Amino acid sequence: MKIAVITGASSGMGREFVYALDREEQFDELWVIARRESRLMELGEKCRAKVCPIALDLLDRDSFGVYQALLEAQKPEIAVLVNAAGFGLFGAFTEMDMNRQLDIIDLNSRALTAMCYLSLPYMSQGSRIYNMGSMSSWQPVPYINVYGASKAYVLNFSRALGVEVKDRGIRVMAVCPGWITTEFFDHAIHDDTINYFNRYYPPEQVIEKALKDMKKGKSASVLGFPERLQVQLVKHLPTSFVMKTWCKQQGK
Repeated sequence: MKIAVITGASSGMGREFVYALDREEQFDELWVIARRESRLMELGEKCRAKVCPIALDLLDRDSFGVYQALLEAQKPEIAVLVNAAGFGLFGAFTEMDMNRQLDIIDLNSRALTAMCYLSLPYMSQGSRIYNMGSMSSWQPVPYINVYGASKAYVLNFSRALGVEVKDRGIRVMAVCPGWITTEFFDHAIHDDTINYFNRYYPPEQVIEKALKDMKKGKSASVLGFPERLQVQLVKHLPTSFVMKTWCKQQGK
């Protein structure tokens, strides 16, 4: 049984990945994972493949045992894994709730790592892993500090994992977009700490680019020439200058 597994599938990038993969490729089943089962059920109305809603809270470590048990029982062939579950908060580190910031690390980094670990035994030649990073993967970002650090982990983890599984014919790529028009902002913004957003991209464009970049064998996908230029610049500019420029853009 050939399947795709998508976390964070109830909204945003996860949901759009479900639709894009269903259009792009033939699967026996789409395993869609998120907390809101009712939102997952809606996906079946727009997909060709059978949609299997799996209501899990990936902040709960017990959820990984549930996922592992499903794999052991059904022994599917995982052709695609998309780790799109995640969130962020904008604000000063010391002025935001500590536990919510720890949740960012747990969901964006720890849960993503666990999903890769549990899924890889069921992946083979030609299987692909898309891990959602961010433009903040490439540089330290004051006032989006913990989120940015969690996405830096995603980029480095994905690249290193890609090397480790290359001999098995499995490809791993970090998807590192700029600002995207999704529900992310509904959760991230709670004051005016971050107020400068230079460009927005629709999630469909980000995913279209990611699918093409995966076929090219890239380890990271960045949509937009200005964003790709920024990535190159921050590799060579002093980190202090990069952070100062960011803070100036935000009026800090």
